[in-house]
Amino acid sequence: MINRNLQKTIIHSLSQFPVVGILGSRQVGKTTLAKEIQKTIDIPSLYLDLELPSDLNKLQDPELYLGQYKDTLVIIDEIQLKPDLFPLLRALVDLNRRPGRYLILGSASKNLIRQSSESLAGRIIYHELMPFTLKEVGADKDTIDNLWLNGGFPDSFLAGDIDSSLTWRHAFTKHIWKEIFPNWEFAFLPLN
Repeated sequence: MINRNLQKTIIHSLSQFPVVGILGSRQVGKTTLAKEIQKTIDIPSLYLDLELPSDLNKLQDPELYLGQYKDTLVIIDEIQLKPDLFPLLRALVDLNRRPGRYLILGSASKNLIRQSSESLAGRIIYHELMPFTLKEVGADKDTIDNLWLNGGFPDSFLAGDIDSSLTWRHAFTKHIWKEIFPNWEFAFLPLN
């Protein structure tokens, strides 16, 4: 794993704020960073991925489920899938206002920020995770060339060769464009 500059900042924020948010585009490394933080902190932690039906089912009664983890850092990945959690998190934080209660991960959408800001004002700090930077990956010529040619998204940067990186970027951008414009058929050029 490539160490992310934001890791120390997020750990410090967890010592000050009840809720810390990691925002960023898809595939930028939010989950990987959260799991790395989970390994390095001294307090018990729980990871929930709301794209997993089993984790989402645990939140059928979110107050009851989350209420039992008062002394645990609860990491909630893909929180944008359950926006009704924000008012509950505010209430749970207000019942036991200590730092490091929740680490939430989600896409950097205006809706997510608006929803969480309205409920969690004064209780949350956000950090935006960007693709790899030169400072994170190193400054030797080969690494600079790799970052320039393959970009900073982890799967593209770490692909191993330019063809694999290009294939990943093609698949990623095709998916994103179809998500943004679901009714528009794109004529993507073949890679060869």
